[in-house]
Amino acid sequence: MAYKTLEVTTEGAVCTIKLNRPKALNALCAELTQELSEALTKLDKDDKIGCVILTGSDKAFAAGADIKEMQSWEYLDIYKNDLFAKYAESVARFRKPIIAAVAGYALGGGCEIAMMCDFIIAADNAKFGQPEINLGVMPGIGGTQRLARAVGKSKAMDLCLTGRMMDAEEAERSGLVSRIVPLDELMETAMDAAKKIAGQSQPIAMMTKETIDASFEMSLTQGIQFERRLFQSMFTTNDQKEGMAAFVEKRAAHFKNK
Repeated sequence: MAYKTLEVTTEGAVCTIKLNRPKALNALCAELTQELSEALTKLDKDDKIGCVILTGSDKAFAAGADIKEMQSWEYLDIYKNDLFAKYAESVARFRKPIIAAVAGYALGGGCEIAMMCDFIIAADNAKFGQPEINLGVMPGIGGTQRLARAVGKSKAMDLCLTGRMMDAEEAERSGLVSRIVPLDELMETAMDAAKKIAGQSQPIAMMTKETIDASFEMSLTQGIQFERRLFQSMFTTNDQKEGMAAFVEKRAAHFKNK
C-alpha cells in the first residue's frame, strides 16, 4: 500500500516506518496519524513481521502536532471526532515490539508518539520536550501521563510547565531513552536491535512486552502474579522447548513462533 506521509520498508522480519512530511518537520496531521494507524494495523496481522522501527528524518522525528490544522478546532470538533484516541494512540496499542529511533526534534506529539514505543534509541542530536503550554494548551496524547511515568513527577512538571527542551544526554539520564548513539549510527543500531528482537520467538516477545506494560497498571503483587501466570503458560509452547533444548545442546535456537 502506498502512503502519502509515510515511507514503509521491510528487511526480513523488521519493518521500518519513516514519518515523511519533511517540510513540516513531520508534524502529526490527521492524514499522517490515520496512515500510521492503518500501517500498524496491517503489520500487527502480518506473521512475517517480528519488530517495527518508527523513525523520522535526521532533523526531526516529529516536531509536534500540526498546529495550522488544529488552530480552528472547537471543543465539540475534538470531542466528537476523538482524533487522538482513534489514530495517534495506535502506536501504544501495537502488540509487537516497536522501537523509536529518534533524531532531531521529538516535541509535543512527537515526544508523545516516541514514548508510546517500547523503547527509544536516540541520536546525539535528539531533543525532547512538551512545549504545548506555550500554545495555551497542555499535552493531549498522553504526554502528562507517560512522561511522568518515564522521568518522574519533578522533571515532568519542569518540562510541561516551562515548555523547555532536553537534549539526548539529559533524556538518557532521566530514563526516557535507553541509549544514545552518533547520528550516523542511529538506524544501524536500531536495525541491529530490531533484528535481534525479531529473531526471538514472536509470541514470547509479545507476552514479555505485555507483562512489562502491565506493570504500570497493576500493584507489585498483581504484576508478579500476572508475570508468573504468563511465564507458566510459556511452557505450553514449542519455542520454549526449542530454546531450552538449544541451550542444553549449546547451539543456536531456531524458533518457529509456535
